[in-house]
Amino acid sequence: MRIRAGFTLGYQCYASTPMLLMLDVHPSRRVDLLTEQTLSFDQPVSARSYTDGFGNSCTRIVAPPGTTHVSTSFDIYDSGQPDDVAWNAPQHEIQDLPDEVLVYLLGSRYCDTDKLASFAWAQFGSTPPGWGRVQAICDFAHNRIAFNYQNADSTRSAFGGFNDQTGVCRDFAHLAITLCRCMNIPARYCTGYLGDIGVPPVDAPMDFSAWFQAYLGGHWYTFDARHNFPRIGRILMATGRDATDVALSTNFGSAILSHFEVTTFELRNG
Repeated sequence: MRIRAGFTLGYQCYASTPMLLMLDVHPSRRVDLLTEQTLSFDQPVSARSYTDGFGNSCTRIVAPPGTTHVSTSFDIYDSGQPDDVAWNAPQHEIQDLPDEVLVYLLGSRYCDTDKLASFAWAQFGSTPPGWGRVQAICDFAHNRIAFNYQNADSTRSAFGGFNDQTGVCRDFAHLAITLCRCMNIPARYCTGYLGDIGVPPVDAPMDFSAWFQAYLGGHWYTFDARHNFPRIGRILMATGRDATDVALSTNFGSAILSHFEVTTFELRNG
């Protein structure tokens, strides 16, 4: 299956503003690219790329005063298969986890494990460890939070989502990740493209999406507490502890997001 994806984002700055952008396809998906995926700017901008500590591709720029648009468009191959489901995938004992996975057991800015640990053990302590436990957590988060774009809050933590019972895809992901970590299951936040492929189209502007991965049986498996069923056509951009680590843009000064357009669709004749 061939997918075309891309975006155009506009940032308005009142002065030269250093920015960190995380807008490239994840290095693990570069092998699937059918066309080049590069960032283009409509202003003279000096850009430098690097790989962060989580393995994500990042870009450093200094945006000039005024409005700068950054965009990309690319085609990528996808198997067309839904997310893997492995009901027999076991949960690891802590002492058996790889060193680099341990960080995904710890609390982080939006994943406040200390506030949800007692609830998590009371709610999920009797569930079968492994895939079944993660799925039970997804079911809970899916039913606990009502999706509503109007109730998006970039400062809301997992505990906030638990209490507010409303939010967007990042809130579903943060709550599920936090509950997994409380149950000693490594979990990391993911962001990327997820179009209406294999599902009825949604009458709303396209956006980037958030989901998470849990470490079971020696592998990172994809889970999606918002949709809560295997989806087709995910294009990963970045992974991290929570939304802080994978922010589309981090500006060191005033920068207003003045334009936002995302596209993701299957090229049926491609």
